[in-house]
Amino acid sequence: MGIVNVTPDSFSDGGQHATLTHALQHAERLLTEGADVLDIGAESTRPGSVPVPLDEELNRLLPVLKALVSWGVPLSVDTYKPEVMQAALDVGVDIINDIWALRQTGAREVVAAHPHCGVCLMHMNGNPQTMQLSPQEGPLTDTVLAFLKQQTQALLDLGVSPDRLTWDPGIGFGKTVAQNFEILAAQAVWSTEYPGLVGWSRKSSLGAVTGLPVEDRMVPSVAAAVLAVEAGARVVRVHDVRETVAALKVWSALQQARTAPKTHSDPGV
Repeated sequence: MGIVNVTPDSFSDGGQHATLTHALQHAERLLTEGADVLDIGAESTRPGSVPVPLDEELNRLLPVLKALVSWGVPLSVDTYKPEVMQAALDVGVDIINDIWALRQTGAREVVAAHPHCGVCLMHMNGNPQTMQLSPQEGPLTDTVLAFLKQQTQALLDLGVSPDRLTWDPGIGFGKTVAQNFEILAAQAVWSTEYPGLVGWSRKSSLGAVTGLPVEDRMVPSVAAAVLAVEAGARVVRVHDVRETVAALKVWSALQQARTAPKTHSDPGV
C-alpha cells in the first residue's frame, strides 16, 4: 500500500504532493515501483496535528480521487469523517482506512450500506492531538486485540461481511516505543483472526532505536515492513515502495526455498 498524502503538514512528506499534479505524479511513481493499493489521505494524523474542516478535506481529496478512479487501480481513503467516506465511496473508492475504527457517529452505517468496500479498523489510544502526551502504560497486545474485536463485532452486527475487514494495530498512535515493538513481536497472534495491515514507515519509534531523522529512515522502515510480513501481516503501508517491494521479493524467495522439495541428501550441499 503506497502512501499519497495530499496534505501540507504530513510528518514525513508534508506539502510535497499537496497539489493535484504532484499527487498524481507521485501516485504514478508508486504504481510503477510496485504498489498494489494507493492510500490517499487529506488530513495529517501525526501526533499533535490539528483537525482539518470537512470542506477543506473534501476539496483536497475529491479532485485526486476522481482522477485516480479512472486508472482502474485499488484505492483506499485514509479518513475518519463519515461524510468523506460517503463522498469517496460515491466516487468509486474501494477501501475505507479509518484511524478511529469507525467510532465517529454514522461511520459504521456508511460502510455497512456499501456492500463491497473493504474496511481497515485501526487501534488508537486517545486522539492525534493528545495521543503521545500520555500513552497507556504497560503491555498493550491484549488491549489492542480486545478493542479490534469489539469494533469488529459492532460491524458484524450491522451485517458487514467479515471478509471485508482488515486490522491495523496502530503503530505510533498513542503507544510508547516499547509497546510498538511489543505489538510487532506479538503480531502473529493478532494477525490470525483478520488480515493484518501495518504502517511502520518512517515512524518515530524507528528513529528512537536508530537515532535517524525522519528523512533517513528508509532502511529501518523496510526492515520493519519485512519483519511485519514475516510475522503475518498481509498489507504494509509504506512511503518507500520500490525498496520495500525489492526486500519482500528477497523474503519471498527465501520462503520458496524453505518449502521447496529437497533434492539432495548430503547435508553439506
